[in-house]
Order: sequence, then C-alpha cells, then structure tokens
Amino acid sequence: MSTRAGRIIGTRARGTVSVHCAPLVLPVTGPPIRDGAIVVRGDRIARVGPRAEIEAAHPLLSPVRWPGMIVPGLIDANLRLDRASDAPYVHGVTAVGGVAADLDAASTLGEAGLDGVTYLETRCEDEERWESEGRDRLITSIREVDHPGVIGIAAHSPDPHVMEDLAVLSRTFGLRLHAEPGRHPVGFLDEVGVLGAGCHVAISGPLDEADRKLLGVRGTVIAISSPFAAEGLLDGGSAIAVGTRTGGDPLSAARALSHAPGHDRLLVEALTLGGARALGMAEGPGRLGSLERGGRADFAVFAVEGDERDACTLLLHEGPGRCVATFVGGRARWRLDETANTGDATNGANPVNTVNAVKAGDAESRRPA
Repeated sequence: MSTRAGRIIGTRARGTVSVHCAPLVLPVTGPPIRDGAIVVRGDRIARVGPRAEIEAAHPLLSPVRWPGMIVPGLIDANLRLDRASDAPYVHGVTAVGGVAADLDAASTLGEAGLDGVTYLETRCEDEERWESEGRDRLITSIREVDHPGVIGIAAHSPDPHVMEDLAVLSRTFGLRLHAEPGRHPVGFLDEVGVLGAGCHVAISGPLDEADRKLLGVRGTVIAISSPFAAEGLLDGGSAIAVGTRTGGDPLSAARALSHAPGHDRLLVEALTLGGARALGMAEGPGRLGSLERGGRADFAVFAVEGDERDACTLLLHEGPGRCVATFVGGRARWRLDETANTGDATNGANPVNTVNAVKAGDAESRRPA
C-alpha cells in the first residue's frame, strides 16, 4: 500500500453535488457517450451516462455545460519536478509521477493541487556512503516531505547493494519504486528486486523483446518518454504510460508516438488508465484514469468536436493546446473564461482564444464548479 503524507488533495464536502455535460464524454473504461454527463459528489464520480438521463435524475441541479469533450484527467507518468516549466494542469494533467531531487522539489505537487506520486530520488554512489548517511537521510526525507500525496523512491543509484536495499525499503514502508533502464539493464533491475507491480520504469530508448517480456511478466508498467522509445511497445502487448520528463503537453508527446490510427486508442489509454496503473492508482475507491462511479473526480475538458466513433483520434490529434478546464477531486484547478454555461448550451465563445488561467482556489471564488 502506498504511503500518503497527510490528507488527500482536493477533497470537498461529501454532500456537494454537481453535474457536468458535454457533447462527448470519454470514460476510457467504456465506450464514448454522445451528449453525455458526469455527476460529481464531493471528490468522487457518482454517475456517468447520457445527459438526458442524468438531468432527469437531478432536476434541481443546474448542470455545467462544456464544449467539446470531457475525459479523465491525464497522467504524466515521468516528470522531473525540478525541471518542469509549465503548470501541468493547463494541459489537462491531474496526476503526476514526479521525480524530486530534493525536498523543495518534492513539495511541487502539493503546491499545484495535483495528485500522484512523488518519487524521492536516491543516487547514492556506493554502499559505504549509503550505510553511513544515505539510508538515514532517505528515511528522514520520507517522513519530512511536505505535501499531502503518495511518496515513492526513485531508485537511481549505480551501486547494486544500494539498489537491493532500496527494494527492501520500498516493501518495508509500502512505497512505490521508479527506475530507469537507461541507468541499469532491465535484467539487473530484476536481479536486485526492483521490478514488480509496485514499480514502473521510464524509458527514453528502445527495449529489446526479452526486456519487454520480462517487464510484462513482472507486471511493471513502462512509461514512454520519447518516440525513439516506443519501438515494439504499440502492439498492445505491453502495459504502457506516457511521460514528458521535463513537462509540457502529454497529448503532444503521445501524438508524436502515433504512427497508425490503430494506435490512437492505445495511446489515450496510456495517458489515462495506463498512467494510473503506473502509479498504482487504477483500482479501488478514488481510482484514477477513468470516468466511472466511485472513481476520483479528476477530469479535463478539451474543445474538440466530433463523432464518438473517432473520439480517441480527435483527442490525440486535435486536443493538444485545447484544454479548457481541469478538475482535481471535483475542484477546478484551471479553466478558461467563458467556456461553460450553467443551465444553457455553450455561449459560442472561442475557448482557444479567450484565455484566462485560474489557479487553484481562484476558480471557486470566481465561478462555482
């Protein structure tokens, strides 16, 4: 079980209920819904379905009508928190697998109001230094990191004994692991006990078939961080996620991986459900990566119009740069002005051109979500 420091980000009163509608709703775990809606109760999704049915079930509520498409919040499964320049939520990102070099960087997710896992990076160079100070320093950091989210370990040490101990610590404290095959061969990561369902790896170069099979056997999700790394991974045989490493729009990063229409749905799943699996957050109450009852109310709205049969292709190829709102735990973290109406259809404002970023906390004071 993952370790959380403090309360869950973005919770709100359990009794608060809101309805959000759009021409398309993309649950990911089910087929796209034309003229769909979601019901948010507190920080959870209470219902997903056709707008007419949901409005009939909640006649006293004034629904928020969005243009385009409502999708699960995107997940950036590999982000260096000390190098990111953009606020992830402007791209529809609601959760991050963030690697932090120090405690200051580790506070980034909490300050941004995002969920996910913060991986404390350990690069201790040798066993002697690890035994004398490295282990104690890491344990202290785990206890002192100042943000209300899940804590993990980025196992990036070159020393095999340190790596073995990091794998033991992760199991002892219930912490997730992040590893990079570019630093260590996949076989080495397996030998020292790092691989498994509690770990995901981030790659920037291709893996050979044997490595892909080993990761699959161990249940380890692969976060792809460059087009070069996608080789052999888009056939549906590997569990994948998408990472930007230095920030930016993960939809753009995923679009760069798409070489055939058949890859579009796979990559949308990688950006959502795949990312949630990488972070160990795809199952149970409050799960991420999909729009379904009981899941956490993390969702984004993209100003993309089209047919439900092409929903994934439309999102992947037309969605970059067109996010108009991002909600984390049912609360608006970012939105554009004049892109949603309460009780009426969209007012016709161009959501791409009427930009007014509203940071965490400001959205509720300006326009109830």
